[in-house]
Amino acid sequence: MPTPPPADVIEPHDTSIDEIETRAEFDRRLAEGTLAGLTVQGLRLDLDPVPDLRDVDVAGTLFVGCRFTDREVGADLVRRGANVVPPFSGLPYPTQPSHLYTADDLAAGFAEGGFTQMYDTRVYAHFRAHGGALPDVREALGQRLHDHGVDNALADATRSWLAVHGPQSVVGVMGGHAVPRGSAAYRMAAVLGWELARADRLVVTGGGPGVMEAANLGAFLAAWPAEELSAAIDVLAAAPDFTDHDRYTAAALAVRKRYADGPSLPTPRPAAPGTEWARSGGLAIPTWLYGHEPANLFAGRIAKYFSNAIREDTILRLARGGIVFAPGRAGTVQEVFQAATKTFYGTDGASGAYVFLDRAFWTTELPVESLLRPLFAASPFGDLSRTIHLTDDVREAVALLVP
Repeated sequence: MPTPPPADVIEPHDTSIDEIETRAEFDRRLAEGTLAGLTVQGLRLDLDPVPDLRDVDVAGTLFVGCRFTDREVGADLVRRGANVVPPFSGLPYPTQPSHLYTADDLAAGFAEGGFTQMYDTRVYAHFRAHGGALPDVREALGQRLHDHGVDNALADATRSWLAVHGPQSVVGVMGGHAVPRGSAAYRMAAVLGWELARADRLVVTGGGPGVMEAANLGAFLAAWPAEELSAAIDVLAAAPDFTDHDRYTAAALAVRKRYADGPSLPTPRPAAPGTEWARSGGLAIPTWLYGHEPANLFAGRIAKYFSNAIREDTILRLARGGIVFAPGRAGTVQEVFQAATKTFYGTDGASGAYVFLDRAFWTTELPVESLLRPLFAASPFGDLSRTIHLTDDVREAVALLVP
């Protein structure tokens, strides 16, 4: 890709005025007598009060992932000019989710049956049983519809935040998934997330354990004093290894419960309606491709995908305010250079700082810096090597990201 794509290709398009994602909005539109040209997503239209659609204008209306009382309702809608994509039967996940997941959504079932019975694990078991990364045609279509719904819900969830704070307010945090709770690296990442959230930055991670969980934990506890963040990490450190699934998840849920009703985070400006979650854990974007890892339960909203490729690109597209790379191995290095490609070509617009935590690691153990600097210096947009920073100090990292 020698040049960035045209601006209209990468600019987000606001289609929310044509989308109906709640029953309240559906009922309001229905009262007007027309649904023509609208998209109705993932609604239970088989529940009381069941709407009477017989005399409603549905020309060009798209019903996707909606449930009706019987098949004849859907058939009648099609005869009158609507397009109907019904939810797939037999799937443990929605084929058109209208909202992002929450920690409670993913952990549903844990209290009754432990890790194997929680929603997140049951979806992963289904994913594996139906071909994993190479699903059969029916499963592939269900997964693609699900991921499109997540795409749409993510755009809805971030729109208000970006309108107030701008794209430079979103900071990505990458790093090793195997970093144990309670370790120095884990504590550093947690303090980083805590500082960034307190500075009105939306923390975005890949939604896994290790560094990613720590950063979302810091953002989750941003309204609490630093001593409470340290105390929470001490509780989590009793279950340090994510392969100990039940204890690991139980510890996370215990911390969530302990700090469920926290103080309000003082910020320079009030939160836009619907964005409070951004200051209470930030955003996580995981994938069921790595479903053997327990869910990161500290993010305020969770955009969980089946497609890892979409998920990776989405994280980096959002993180226009800079990216922090904590020590990690192959996955983190892949993210470094995937992000570098976007920055080099200006694919998604201007990039923020690249901050590498642990100078020795990134210059000696994995000398990524020595390759990245000459690459950025040769960018068609001029010398971008000045955006690369190495530090051992979390507060210096925050200062680079929050000028």
